Amino acid sequence: MTRLSQCHNFHDFRSLAKSRLPSPIFHYIDGAADDEVSYQRNTKSFEECDLIPNVLAGVEDVDLSVEVMGQKLDLPIYCAPTALQRLFHHEGERAVAKAAARYGTMFGVSSLATVTVEEIAAITNTPKMFQFYFHKDRGLNDALLERAKAAKFDVLALTVDTITGGNRERDLRTGFTSPPRLSMSSLLSFATHPSWAWNFFTKEKFDMPHLSGHVSEGTNLAVSVGDYFSSMLDQSMNWNDAEKLCAQWGGQFALKGVMSVEDAKRAVDIGCTGIMVSNHGGRQLDGSRSPFDQLAEIVDAVGDQIDVICEGGIQRGTHVLKALSVGAKACSGGRMYLYALAGAGQAGVERALGNLRTELERDMKLMGVTELSQLNRDNIRFRNRGG
Repeated sequence: MTRLSQCHNFHDFRSLAKSRLPSPIFHYIDGAADDEVSYQRNTKSFEECDLIPNVLAGVEDVDLSVEVMGQKLDLPIYCAPTALQRLFHHEGERAVAKAAARYGTMFGVSSLATVTVEEIAAITNTPKMFQFYFHKDRGLNDALLERAKAAKFDVLALTVDTITGGNRERDLRTGFTSPPRLSMSSLLSFATHPSWAWNFFTKEKFDMPHLSGHVSEGTNLAVSVGDYFSSMLDQSMNWNDAEKLCAQWGGQFALKGVMSVEDAKRAVDIGCTGIMVSNHGGRQLDGSRSPFDQLAEIVDAVGDQIDVICEGGIQRGTHVLKALSVGAKACSGGRMYLYALAGAGQAGVERALGNLRTELERDMKLMGVTELSQLNRDNIRFRNRGG
């Protein structure tokens, strides 16, 4: 069995998580939509881009810091907001927040989080992002906005690619729901992971506190995430709603899930300060293009007007350097820390971020750059694009 001390890369953390989690929980993290083509493509797209290093550049000291959406980060990658984290490890968002703070990077908290924005604000002073899901319940929307404001979160990110739930067939096969629902098919898997079961059933009651008092789905009423998106989120959400939310927030505001140049331009028009080029980790529209493949078009269109973040498929420090060379201001990811959280809590996330920092430092030196701003398209070539 893989131990934390043996986790040197993304795949090691995935193996550790698989050994620690009941099958329905693991496959919720690990799975994606339909045939999972986009999920696989998100990482493979980086393999078609080659780095061209320079030498004799005097690289004894390198600076990994970056400013994105007004936030100074010590790393050019941050922990994207993800839901249900106390399902994966009983420390949940607390562990990730503390680990992100140790490495001086941003941490995203989901509307579907299992720890409140108030508690996260109390335990960390590093930049924080709140991921906003636009619900049919306008009272819930207002409450989410006000809580994030009162907790002094730095960035609000409206997720725009979950207008309906993706077809996550692994969840259909395993019977995954939130909270977990025991069935004949899943009972054995829960029984053979007693440590997870002990923590889940003996620690604080599972809850999605931002939804409490508004909806019971996901907390008291078991439901799949796909069904939650399809039934609870507002499918009439449009650009006017996004513009109004941006104005109500009055601060750093991003759209999460932008994939077209047209949408990137409209994000600028409504006052956004950032966009996450993302296909939701391949969990929504299978067959959609990978964020890295789409990055150049979007950077060329709006990169001088808005901060562009590349989100999806990032497993290595070199992936980050390639995205920044194309023109992204920073990168973000979910699975890159969720497997580590599931495997070992805060210590796991710290090791995952530490591994990435070590890779980035080494790879910058090997590239012959001392600051991220020195990266540009002169130091990359795309193998199948004629240049």
